[in-house]
Amino acid sequence: MSEINTFEAAQSGRPTGPLVRGYEVIIGFETHAQLSTASKIFSRASTAFGAEPNTQACAVDLALPGTLPVMNKGAVERAIRLGLALGSHIAPRSVFARKNYFYPDLPKGYQISQFEIPVVQGGSVSFFLGDEEKTVRLVRAHLEEDAGKSLHEDFIGQSGIDLNRAGTPLLEIVTEPDMRSTAEAVAYARELHKIVTWIGICDGNMQEGSFRCDANVSVRRPGAPLGTRREIKNLNSFKFMQQAIDYEIRWQIEEIEEGRQIQQATVLFDPDTGETRAMRTKEDAADYRYFPDPDLPPLAIAAEWIERVRAGMPELPRAMAERYVQQHGLSEYDATQLTQSPALASYFDAAVDAGAAPKLASNWITGEIARRLNQQDIAITDAPVTAAQLGKLIQRISDDTISNNAARTVFDALWTGESQDVDAVIEAKGLKQMSDSGALETIIDAVLATNQKNIDEYRAGKDKAFNALVGQVMKASQGKANPAQVNALLKAKLG
Repeated sequence: MSEINTFEAAQSGRPTGPLVRGYEVIIGFETHAQLSTASKIFSRASTAFGAEPNTQACAVDLALPGTLPVMNKGAVERAIRLGLALGSHIAPRSVFARKNYFYPDLPKGYQISQFEIPVVQGGSVSFFLGDEEKTVRLVRAHLEEDAGKSLHEDFIGQSGIDLNRAGTPLLEIVTEPDMRSTAEAVAYARELHKIVTWIGICDGNMQEGSFRCDANVSVRRPGAPLGTRREIKNLNSFKFMQQAIDYEIRWQIEEIEEGRQIQQATVLFDPDTGETRAMRTKEDAADYRYFPDPDLPPLAIAAEWIERVRAGMPELPRAMAERYVQQHGLSEYDATQLTQSPALASYFDAAVDAGAAPKLASNWITGEIARRLNQQDIAITDAPVTAAQLGKLIQRISDDTISNNAARTVFDALWTGESQDVDAVIEAKGLKQMSDSGALETIIDAVLATNQKNIDEYRAGKDKAFNALVGQVMKASQGKANPAQVNALLKAKLG
């Protein structure tokens, strides 16, 4: 939880979003991204998920007397990667502080975090909402350690504390209150999730708590001062995020219209009821009595280190999407869909390298393949049809060996494992298109000889009659005739 009061930031120049019952919605985000290090931020204890409770909490994590924290270099490097990806300023010197509060899952009685000088400052996240590009400004991203976890479900009449998570490295990413609708907020969260997983700093597993979002929500009449915000904690799915924010917006508007004041608070979302409920009044920075951690020196990041990290950065999804638009002539939408993950982009690149026309490859990947992946709940890396097979299949469409309908039959055979070879399926099922002009003319002549009514209607200007003639030719050829050739030959014969 960040105590940087972004909702008091100046709002001049920020666009007004769609009104909800006459109110403007203001949303900001605080996201905890668990960093993908093998050990904790200040100790060598493991961060592996799923261990038996309290088996991965060492003396340093518990701040036992005589222990001292030591900074995890890998965590700092991941913070640098995020800063570079988001166009942020990476502070050459940042400071760790103790954030003091008492809670059962915080064994030290304080959390080591950053307050006045965070490691990552500023930056932005851009994404498309429909055809409109949106940009959300960032305030900061700071390093901190996670707390433990309270367990309730496995105990009768009591709770347990699991300290395995205590000391796990986090980056808390804080936005300005720039979002003006639930759709915009969810789109931002999805884009940030894509970025942190793309650059390899977080596995993004929301069910395991690796990517947790807190949404600060307030409403106001257009032009009025900013309303009082309420923070919805620990949203761990995009579906729940949408439901929680929608409910909170409706609740705040109803409270205001009933003449009641909104009280600043931290709330939780209950997916069973679809409602938010207050957990505690919202604290401010003064409540935590921040002071510099005496056991940790300032974090110094040399320019040379930043440049070494920059040299190892992958091409970012937005840059890759723009390249697909320029290099392959794809639409912004298609390019964005193909860059949802490195694995999906690699699949597309491999299909194109295997000879697929880029636009056709995009259509197949975002269409038929995406549908089947969703249907079977599998990742692109587990797709039964390889990128090389798709590339060859698209080649056979492009060189008129098979029609689009026949291509689906071939694809089915590849997907179900009936065969691994595109040409073998075409041959075995007799799917090769008839492209011999002489043979096609014979069929067309026979169709024309028995369909004088359609000929007369076509010549009278009825286009549907021409389509009927094409259908008759395709039927007579058992679907093997090349449609483009059929159209051209028919039009020539009909004058």
